[in-house]
Amino acid sequence: MANIFGRYVWLIDQFRRYGRLTYEEVSRLWENSGLSYREPLPLRTFHNHRKAVLDIFQVDIVCDKKDGYKYYIDVPEDLENDNLRVWLIDSYTTLNQIQADQKLKGRILFENVPSGHRWLHLITEAMRSNRVLLITHQGFGKPEACSFEIEPYYLRVANRRWYVLARSPYYSQYNREQNSRDGGNRPTDVYLVYALDRILACEVTEKSFQMNEAFDIEEYYRGCCGIIHSQEPIQRVVIKAYDTGADYLRTLPLHKSQKELPSDEDGVARFELQVCPTYDLYQLLLSMADQIEVEEPQSVRDEMCNFATNLMAYYKENPVQNQATTE
Repeated sequence: MANIFGRYVWLIDQFRRYGRLTYEEVSRLWENSGLSYREPLPLRTFHNHRKAVLDIFQVDIVCDKKDGYKYYIDVPEDLENDNLRVWLIDSYTTLNQIQADQKLKGRILFENVPSGHRWLHLITEAMRSNRVLLITHQGFGKPEACSFEIEPYYLRVANRRWYVLARSPYYSQYNREQNSRDGGNRPTDVYLVYALDRILACEVTEKSFQMNEAFDIEEYYRGCCGIIHSQEPIQRVVIKAYDTGADYLRTLPLHKSQKELPSDEDGVARFELQVCPTYDLYQLLLSMADQIEVEEPQSVRDEMCNFATNLMAYYKENPVQNQATTE
């Protein structure tokens, strides 16, 4: 029972893999799982695990009495569309497998998120209780750090960095005061993103806040490819993919809006994105720069050309001198 959390995840994974199962089938799978010491799963334990899975993961494993008392996940699409829950379950499923089979130990490598971990507990604690955080933050290129309060809304991982998206009480109040003075229409709820590895100090205050129920994280990042928010209109971006670049895009799309278009006359694969052309988008495109070409719009194509010109300048205008000497 020491690995009780792992048992809950194991149970969810069985129904994700096999769909509908009777209790007897679940018990046999448990006996052969490598986690059970070849012991069956007691019926009472099975039902207790079902209840715990619902409480912890909001995954309801229900019974269809008309189909031979088979159990299944109710509304499985709700689970599969929740990236956090799926990531957690998949990660713990892999850990279960490693623990069950020592032959896999040291043979599965995970990408490390190198910084920001030290603040995760405090931030999640503040999010849970809707408490204001006092942070000391120093952005890249800033000569000194600043301390200010934030209202933490969401945590997000992007490009191996943790970020917190928060409402800024200071800038929200500032805009409100400016609007009252000049009759402007500045947003009175200002949301900003802070990288956790640039936070030097963090503490949970006694102040509480009320989350803006109208705030929609999906709408906030609609058309965005990373952590950078943009209020610019979404544009249709078409790219050509050469050689194996098309296969990479098919298996790992740059954005959820990506769809493949009919190939051109030369048989080159073409893909369409509905995105905001932020710095994050250009970084994604540059990561495949030798395999893709932006076809349209011209503004994005021109910006990619600027990146390419600067890159060529680094290598052509400042060649590294050969340090080797000949005796």
